[in-house]
Amino acid sequence: MIGKLVVEAIGTFFLVFTVGQTVKGPDAAELAPLAIGSALMVMVYAGGHYSGGHYNPAVTLGVTMRGKMTWADAGPYMVAQVIGAVVAAGLVLFIKGSTTAAPPESHPNQYQMIAQAVGDFLFTFALVYVVLNSATAKGTAGNSFYGLAIGFTVMVGAFAVGPVSGGAFNPAVGVGVTVMGLADLTRLIIYLVADFAGGAVAALVFNALDMGGDRTVAA
Repeated sequence: MIGKLVVEAIGTFFLVFTVGQTVKGPDAAELAPLAIGSALMVMVYAGGHYSGGHYNPAVTLGVTMRGKMTWADAGPYMVAQVIGAVVAAGLVLFIKGSTTAAPPESHPNQYQMIAQAVGDFLFTFALVYVVLNSATAKGTAGNSFYGLAIGFTVMVGAFAVGPVSGGAFNPAVGVGVTVMGLADLTRLIIYLVADFAGGAVAALVFNALDMGGDRTVAA
């Protein structure tokens, strides 16, 4: 059960984080609804086989009333979803508040560098999390949607944190944009550290929760 709660919190986090990053403030994306819907889609692809992919207390209520979940499990699901949403809101406030003075192309101050690293870390985590769940887990074996899920994860990240970090989500991309003169050495270091860390943490979560189905997970 704990593993399912973690997955519900992660999915709700990325949904609410994308809402905040693409809607809040003067730099709101014109295609924010597309990004938000895509965020929900990729998280359902990633966690649906494990927790059901509700990411919404109203969905949990409906599923429970339908008889597909017990009331004893519904309460913790809702709490996990709200926790994910609150953490996401806090990070949006931090990032939005730390990047109003300078765009990602300019020389960032220390506060902005932290925000940039957080942005690239989060969506590299999301990308690897979706890759592992949609392309390597037993619960999604043989599917034909993994390419769509992976590609849309990158799109969501570009909408949500591209204006903050540049949106590499990939150390090789970081090297490439640096060679092309689109990023400086400081930004390259951010990409390398944040992106490798995001990938590693995603793998640790995937393995710790046995989302691949390699061993029996307690209900």
